[in-house]
Amino acid sequence: APGLHRTACSSRDLHGLASRVLERSSSPTGLAESQSHARPRSGGKLAPMNVRVALLVACLAACVTGAQAADADAIAPFFGFMGAMSSIVFSCFGAAYGTAKSGVGIASMGVMRPELVMKSIVPVVMAGVLGIYGLIVSVIIATNIHPTGYTLFQGYAHLGSGLTTGLAGLAAGMAIGIIGDAGVRANAQQPKLFTGMLLMLIFAEALALYGLIVGIILSSAGSSAGSE
Repeated sequence: APGLHRTACSSRDLHGLASRVLERSSSPTGLAESQSHARPRSGGKLAPMNVRVALLVACLAACVTGAQAADADAIAPFFGFMGAMSSIVFSCFGAAYGTAKSGVGIASMGVMRPELVMKSIVPVVMAGVLGIYGLIVSVIIATNIHPTGYTLFQGYAHLGSGLTTGLAGLAAGMAIGIIGDAGVRANAQQPKLFTGMLLMLIFAEALALYGLIVGIILSSAGSSAGSE
Protein backbone atom coordinates (compact mmCIF):
# COMPACT_ATOMS: atom_id res chain seq x y z
CA ALA A 1 0.00 0.00 0.00
CA PRO A 2 1.29 3.55 -0.67
CA GLY A 3 0.92 4.55 2.97
CA LEU A 4 2.92 1.56 4.21
CA HIS A 5 5.59 2.21 1.56
CA ARG A 6 6.02 5.77 2.80
CA THR A 7 6.22 4.50 6.38
CA ALA A 8 8.89 1.96 5.45
CA CYS A 9 10.96 4.66 3.74
CA SER A 10 10.69 6.93 6.76
CA SER A 11 11.74 4.15 9.14
CA ARG A 12 14.82 3.37 7.04
CA ASP A 13 15.70 7.05 6.99
CA LEU A 14 15.39 7.25 10.78
CA HIS A 15 17.56 4.15 11.27
CA GLY A 16 20.21 5.63 8.96
CA LEU A 17 20.14 8.96 10.78
CA ALA A 18 20.57 7.23 14.14
CA SER A 19 23.53 5.25 12.84
CA ARG A 20 25.22 8.37 11.48
CA VAL A 21 24.76 10.25 14.76
CA LEU A 22 26.20 7.34 16.75
CA GLU A 23 29.18 7.02 14.40
CA ARG A 24 29.83 10.76 14.60
CA SER A 25 29.67 10.77 18.40
CA SER A 26 31.98 7.74 18.73
CA SER A 27 34.54 8.99 16.19
CA PRO A 28 37.28 11.20 17.70
CA THR A 29 37.52 13.38 14.58
CA GLY A 30 33.77 13.69 14.30
CA LEU A 31 33.43 14.54 17.97
CA ALA A 32 36.19 17.14 17.76
CA GLU A 33 34.61 18.69 14.69
CA SER A 34 31.17 18.83 16.29
CA GLN A 35 32.59 20.32 19.47
CA SER A 36 34.52 22.97 17.55
CA HIS A 37 31.35 24.07 15.74
CA ALA A 38 28.79 23.67 18.50
CA ARG A 39 30.64 23.90 21.84
CA PRO A 40 28.72 26.17 24.23
CA ARG A 41 30.46 29.15 25.81
CA SER A 42 30.43 27.49 29.22
CA GLY A 43 32.17 24.39 27.87
CA GLY A 44 31.09 20.82 28.37
CA LYS A 45 30.99 17.52 26.50
CA LEU A 46 28.65 16.99 23.60
CA ALA A 47 29.09 13.23 23.25
CA PRO A 48 26.33 12.36 25.75
CA MET A 49 23.98 14.74 23.94
CA ASN A 50 24.76 13.07 20.60
CA VAL A 51 24.04 9.68 22.12
CA ARG A 52 20.73 10.94 23.50
CA VAL A 53 19.75 12.29 20.09
CA ALA A 54 20.67 9.00 18.46
CA LEU A 55 18.65 7.03 21.00
CA LEU A 56 15.66 9.32 20.46
CA VAL A 57 15.87 8.88 16.70
CA ALA A 58 16.21 5.12 17.14
CA CYS A 59 13.12 5.03 19.35
CA LEU A 60 11.17 6.97 16.74
CA ALA A 61 12.36 4.56 14.08
CA ALA A 62 11.25 1.61 16.19
CA CYS A 63 7.83 3.17 16.66
CA VAL A 64 7.47 3.79 12.93
CA THR A 65 8.59 0.25 12.15
CA GLY A 66 6.10 -1.16 14.66
CA ALA A 67 3.31 0.90 13.14
CA GLN A 68 4.32 -0.36 9.71
CA ALA A 69 4.27 -3.99 10.80
CA ALA A 70 0.90 -3.78 12.55
CA ASP A 71 -2.47 -3.12 11.05
CA ALA A 72 -3.21 0.59 11.32
CA ASP A 73 -6.75 0.18 12.64
CA ALA A 74 -5.57 -2.44 15.14
CA ILE A 75 -3.20 -0.02 16.91
CA ALA A 76 -5.50 3.02 16.65
CA PRO A 77 -7.24 2.38 20.03
CA PHE A 78 -3.84 2.54 21.72
CA PHE A 79 -3.54 6.23 20.88
CA GLY A 80 -7.11 6.88 22.00
CA PHE A 81 -6.59 5.23 25.38
CA MET A 82 -3.28 7.06 25.80
CA GLY A 83 -5.15 10.32 25.22
CA ALA A 84 -7.73 9.45 27.87
CA MET A 85 -4.98 8.50 30.30
CA SER A 86 -2.92 11.62 29.58
CA SER A 87 -5.87 13.91 30.20
CA ILE A 88 -6.72 12.64 33.68
CA VAL A 89 -3.16 11.86 34.81
CA PHE A 90 -1.52 15.18 33.92
CA SER A 91 -4.52 17.16 35.13
CA CYS A 92 -4.39 15.34 38.47
CA PHE A 93 -0.64 16.00 38.66
CA GLY A 94 -1.35 19.71 38.32
CA ALA A 95 -4.25 19.60 40.79
CA ALA A 96 -2.17 17.68 43.33
CA TYR A 97 0.79 20.05 43.07
CA GLY A 98 -1.42 23.12 43.31
CA THR A 99 -3.27 21.73 46.32
CA ALA A 100 -0.11 20.65 48.14
CA LYS A 101 1.82 23.84 47.45
CA SER A 102 -1.08 26.08 48.46
CA GLY A 103 -1.83 23.90 51.47
CA VAL A 104 1.66 24.38 52.81
CA GLY A 105 1.25 28.14 52.68
CA ILE A 106 -2.21 28.03 54.24
CA ALA A 107 -1.02 25.82 57.08
CA SER A 108 1.97 28.04 57.79
CA MET A 109 -0.15 31.18 57.70
CA GLY A 110 -2.92 29.63 59.79
CA VAL A 111 -0.67 29.20 62.81
CA MET A 112 -0.57 32.95 63.36
CA ARG A 113 -3.80 34.00 61.60
CA PRO A 114 -6.32 31.15 61.94
CA GLU A 115 -9.24 33.46 61.10
CA LEU A 116 -7.93 33.77 57.51
CA VAL A 117 -7.77 30.04 56.73
CA MET A 118 -11.22 29.78 55.13
CA LYS A 119 -10.66 32.97 53.15
CA SER A 120 -7.35 31.62 51.88
CA ILE A 121 -8.78 28.29 50.74
CA VAL A 122 -9.46 29.71 47.24
CA PRO A 123 -6.21 28.35 45.66
CA VAL A 124 -7.02 24.84 46.87
CA VAL A 125 -10.49 24.97 45.32
CA MET A 126 -9.17 26.30 42.02
CA ALA A 127 -6.48 23.61 41.91
CA GLY A 128 -9.07 20.90 42.53
CA VAL A 129 -11.12 22.07 39.55
CA LEU A 130 -8.22 21.12 37.26
CA GLY A 131 -8.83 17.45 37.97
CA ILE A 132 -12.45 17.87 36.89
CA TYR A 133 -11.30 19.27 33.53
CA GLY A 134 -9.17 16.21 32.94
CA LEU A 135 -11.97 13.90 34.05
CA ILE A 136 -14.44 15.46 31.60
CA VAL A 137 -12.15 15.05 28.59
CA SER A 138 -11.13 11.52 29.63
CA VAL A 139 -14.76 10.43 29.81
CA ILE A 140 -15.51 12.00 26.43
CA ILE A 141 -12.55 10.22 24.83
CA ALA A 142 -13.18 6.86 26.49
CA THR A 143 -16.83 6.75 25.46
CA ASN A 144 -15.87 7.27 21.80
CA ILE A 145 -13.30 4.45 21.58
CA HIS A 146 -14.73 1.32 19.94
CA PRO A 147 -13.06 -2.04 19.28
CA THR A 148 -14.07 -1.94 15.59
CA GLY A 149 -14.24 0.90 13.10
CA TYR A 150 -11.82 3.07 15.07
CA THR A 151 -9.34 4.75 12.73
CA LEU A 152 -5.90 6.24 13.23
CA PHE A 153 -7.31 9.70 12.60
CA GLN A 154 -9.61 9.30 15.58
CA GLY A 155 -6.77 7.92 17.68
CA TYR A 156 -4.49 10.84 16.88
CA ALA A 157 -7.29 13.33 17.51
CA HIS A 158 -8.07 11.80 20.90
CA LEU A 159 -4.38 11.63 21.81
CA GLY A 160 -3.97 15.31 20.98
CA SER A 161 -7.11 16.12 22.93
CA GLY A 162 -5.88 14.34 26.04
CA LEU A 163 -2.38 15.80 25.91
CA THR A 164 -3.74 19.31 25.35
CA THR A 165 -6.05 19.15 28.34
CA GLY A 166 -3.64 17.32 30.62
CA LEU A 167 -0.54 19.43 30.01
CA ALA A 168 -2.52 22.66 30.19
CA GLY A 169 -3.90 21.52 33.54
CA LEU A 170 -0.41 20.61 34.73
CA ALA A 171 0.93 24.06 33.85
CA ALA A 172 -2.04 25.78 35.48
CA GLY A 173 -1.66 23.67 38.63
CA MET A 174 1.98 24.64 39.01
CA ALA A 175 1.12 28.33 38.59
CA ILE A 176 -1.80 28.12 41.05
CA GLY A 177 0.34 26.37 43.64
CA ILE A 178 3.16 28.91 43.53
CA ILE A 179 0.81 31.89 43.48
CA GLY A 180 -1.34 30.44 46.24
CA ASP A 181 1.59 29.67 48.51
CA ALA A 182 3.09 33.13 48.24
CA GLY A 183 -0.28 34.88 48.08
CA VAL A 184 -1.80 33.56 51.28
CA ARG A 185 1.35 34.35 53.22
CA ALA A 186 1.42 37.90 51.85
CA ASN A 187 -2.32 38.34 52.42
CA ALA A 188 -1.86 37.52 56.10
CA GLN A 189 0.50 40.50 56.42
CA GLN A 190 -1.26 42.87 54.01
CA PRO A 191 -5.01 42.23 53.49
CA LYS A 192 -5.12 44.60 50.52
CA LEU A 193 -3.25 42.01 48.45
CA PHE A 194 -6.19 39.60 48.42
CA THR A 195 -7.76 41.07 45.27
CA GLY A 196 -4.47 40.93 43.38
CA MET A 197 -3.89 37.35 44.45
CA LEU A 198 -7.38 36.41 43.30
CA LEU A 199 -6.82 37.94 39.86
CA MET A 200 -3.54 36.06 39.44
CA LEU A 201 -5.25 32.81 40.37
CA ILE A 202 -8.06 33.44 37.88
CA PHE A 203 -5.65 34.01 35.01
CA ALA A 204 -3.67 30.91 35.98
CA GLU A 205 -6.89 28.89 36.00
CA ALA A 206 -7.72 30.28 32.56
CA LEU A 207 -4.73 28.39 31.12
CA ALA A 208 -6.38 25.09 31.97
CA LEU A 209 -9.68 26.36 30.58
CA TYR A 210 -8.00 27.09 27.24
CA GLY A 211 -6.68 23.54 27.16
CA LEU A 212 -10.12 22.17 28.01
CA ILE A 213 -11.75 24.09 25.15
CA VAL A 214 -9.18 22.94 22.58
CA GLY A 215 -9.30 19.39 23.95
CA ILE A 216 -13.07 19.21 23.51
CA ILE A 217 -12.77 20.57 19.96
CA LEU A 218 -10.15 17.95 19.05
CA SER A 219 -12.18 15.18 20.64
CA SER A 220 -15.27 16.31 18.74
CA ALA A 221 -13.29 16.27 15.50
CA GLY A 222 -12.29 12.67 16.10
CA SER A 223 -15.80 11.64 17.06
CA SER A 224 -17.38 13.31 14.03
CA ALA A 225 -14.88 11.54 11.74
CA GLY A 226 -15.98 8.21 13.19
CA SER A 227 -19.65 8.87 12.60
CA GLU A 228 -19.18 9.63 8.90
